[in-house]
Amino acid sequence: MIQRPHVTLSAAMSIDGYLDDASPERLLLSNPADFDRVDQLRADSDAVLVGSTTLRRDNPRLLVNDPGRRADRQAAGRPAYPLKVTLSAGGDLDPALKFWHTGGDRLVYSTDHGAARLRPALDGLAEVVALGPAVHLGALLDDLGRRGVRRLMVEGGSSVHTQFLAEGLADELQLAVAPLLVGQAAAPRFVNPADFPGGSTRRLRLLEARTVGDVVLLRYAPKETA
Repeated sequence: MIQRPHVTLSAAMSIDGYLDDASPERLLLSNPADFDRVDQLRADSDAVLVGSTTLRRDNPRLLVNDPGRRADRQAAGRPAYPLKVTLSAGGDLDPALKFWHTGGDRLVYSTDHGAARLRPALDGLAEVVALGPAVHLGALLDDLGRRGVRRLMVEGGSSVHTQFLAEGLADELQLAVAPLLVGQAAAPRFVNPADFPGGSTRRLRLLEARTVGDVVLLRYAPKETA
């Protein structure tokens, strides 16, 4: 039987539930201490996943930034950087994005149609995996499990977080709440409307609540009920 990876969703949001504002520049919700916490979470992961919309919007590198953490990974027989993963049904991904040119190995999951577009565009930059007519998260996790990925960190964005939570595939949610109010209808929310398991009355089990500088870290077990 395939062992799927343990899935941790990681996000920072404003008090009113936004991941960013509507400006062209990325809104920095976390503080230095929280960015360092996220860096440690990346270092502890075998793979880090981000959605294609976030790639296009934020152009992230998704690296383990601390040299000591990279050295610790290598000393343990692991690559310096986790596997970087994204998914795109249509295959609309620019090969100039930083994601393809930094860190270690890169992996893209797409549809058969999207993979046909991506393979020539990303030749030498990433492995492209076709999952059929649609990108199903269960099939994605099965493939990562076959590759030996035991801990997957998911960094968003809204659509990806929504899918993992709606399909009951997240084992842990780490949510950093920043002391900001965005209030812009066009800005991305933490999750989109969806039929979440158990509906609106189901209370998730809280694992931890603590301050990290001026943000509050909330850790939940989405598969468990309080």
